[in-house]
Amino acid sequence: MNNMKKVIGILLLFFTVSCSSNLDFNQVNDLKIEPIVAANLASFDVPAHEFVTHGIEQTVTGDLMNFNIFKDTYFKSILSKVDFFFEINNTINRAYVVNLYFLDANNTRLYTIPFNVPAYSGSPNLVTKTEVFENAKLDLLKNATQVAFVVTMLPGPALSESSSGSIKLRSSGTVYLVIQ
Repeated sequence: MNNMKKVIGILLLFFTVSCSSNLDFNQVNDLKIEPIVAANLASFDVPAHEFVTHGIEQTVTGDLMNFNIFKDTYFKSILSKVDFFFEINNTINRAYVVNLYFLDANNTRLYTIPFNVPAYSGSPNLVTKTEVFENAKLDLLKNATQVAFVVTMLPGPALSESSSGSIKLRSSGTVYLVIQ
């Protein structure tokens, strides 16, 4: 029992004279968080027969979508970089030009991402591209409110309403943020 009192006494003495340092709560002002967020962006799948209406080839098709991810001013202020990845797979025996137009609120083109997509010839026909937005290029992107997808079919073998194959696009975006 006497030894137990000595052990408790030594432990109490140890805890009362243990080392400690002054806490600097101002270190929180130096906190910097850099999250990275990845998400799907857009996709389409246009079958070959949709380029033919009543027996007549339609050489241009497209779509317009809202692109309001930069509406929030706080989000815009912490955004440091954006990477867009695109993959186009063409299984139609015609070549295409695919253009993505980033438009502002007045429908003015801010930036264009072009793709030259060769005709399908029986082997895999995958076109990929990564577009990086930083600095002045990122400032342009921050003003975009819409994205137009325009697919233009180039001359080649005639298509019919029973033609096979398709042109597919899938894309993703990676957003880099800096929170201080």
